[in-house]
Amino acid sequence: MLYLIFYAFVLASVIDIEYNRLLQWAEHLGKAVKQVPKFGLVAGTGLGSFMDQQLEVDAEIKYEDIPGFPLATAESHSGRFVFGRWRGVPVLVMKGRFHCYEGYNLEQVTLPVRLMKLLGIDKLIVTNAAGGLNPNFQLGDLMIITDHIDLLPGNPLIGRNETRFGPRFPDMSQPYNILWYNLAFETAQQLKIPVRKGVYVAVSGPNLETRAEYRFLRIIGADAVGMSTVPEVIVARHMNMKVLAVSVITDICDLDSLEVLTLEQVIATADKAGSKLAMLLGSLLTELN
Repeated sequence: MLYLIFYAFVLASVIDIEYNRLLQWAEHLGKAVKQVPKFGLVAGTGLGSFMDQQLEVDAEIKYEDIPGFPLATAESHSGRFVFGRWRGVPVLVMKGRFHCYEGYNLEQVTLPVRLMKLLGIDKLIVTNAAGGLNPNFQLGDLMIITDHIDLLPGNPLIGRNETRFGPRFPDMSQPYNILWYNLAFETAQQLKIPVRKGVYVAVSGPNLETRAEYRFLRIIGADAVGMSTVPEVIVARHMNMKVLAVSVITDICDLDSLEVLTLEQVIATADKAGSKLAMLLGSLLTELN
């Protein structure tokens, strides 16, 4: 019994230490804020450059300049927070997310979303580069995520629940805000931007999938596959943040003509689609603000 009491005390202390560390990081970031951001944006692989062109930058903070903060190691992820205004709307952009394949656990992967909440942000827009599983998709398509399938190892909410963030068992019946993704679809049509709706499946990577795995993912209902997004969405919903997520289809997982894919090809496709995504998100930000 004494052992259990001691264990519970130690666990509670660890939780407090982690929460206090998040508060310290938030305070560190908050010093750069001229205006509290209304939206948090996560830039996926190859999608950071188009955000650079849209932002009126107020401040940039490198992850390495935040004491004890994880570092982005994936190629094309620059590893910094950018405070600025997009069409006059104050935003915080995360340029360089974390992934399981970098060796981070899911709690570390989602730390930036926790920080956004502590900074007062309750609206999150997530972007990613993804492989198209739906045979109707084409290279460079935008896919508004309507739901997801989580095949990642573990869950970012495993462990003692931090009630200051949210409930032990958060509901996930609507992880992506229905009004938002319908508005995004309607806005894209008005702007004459080809857009899809679909289900995103998250896998750990870093290897790409085999033919049999692509077939399996399609059978279970996925329209696109990637290695991110879902942990951030789970944590955002745990904290009752509204979420919109958009994938850029950077490769086509056609089992009949599957070809070797390189990161350079993914980035090049994401870069070409960036202007469409920027136009869509810019319009949405002004409407949702």
